[in-house]
Amino acid sequence: MELSSTKPYFIRALYEWMVDNRLTPHLIVDTRTRGVEVPKQYVEDDRIVLNIAPSAARDLHIGNELLSFKARFSRAAFDIRVPVQAVEAIYAKETNSGMAFPSDDALLHHPPEPSGPTPSKKPQLKVIK
Repeated sequence: MELSSTKPYFIRALYEWMVDNRLTPHLIVDTRTRGVEVPKQYVEDDRIVLNIAPSAARDLHIGNELLSFKARFSRAAFDIRVPVQAVEAIYAKETNSGMAFPSDDALLHHPPEPSGPTPSKKPQLKVIK
């Protein structure tokens, strides 16, 4: 059974928490990811920071695969499209509270090491009288 990514759920939850607390949610996006559509002139070191506050992002949609909205950069309107896999972090501008996400590539090549004792193949129960 293949599970869906938790990333879009965390992004939506943190976005809602930030907006409810009158904080300004920002995303850090890896612009090298296929499908990212952002104004290239605002990209630095293959990254762009996007303000997704309701006052800055019109028609914001955070789907399980794609994040999209309309925004203005220096008075010019742009349609922004960001595959969820390209989101590296979501944070509140005022507090830097938020969450960074490991790259999908890092998860594929470096699975987390199991912690604690390795479970045996058979359950081990001890009867106490």
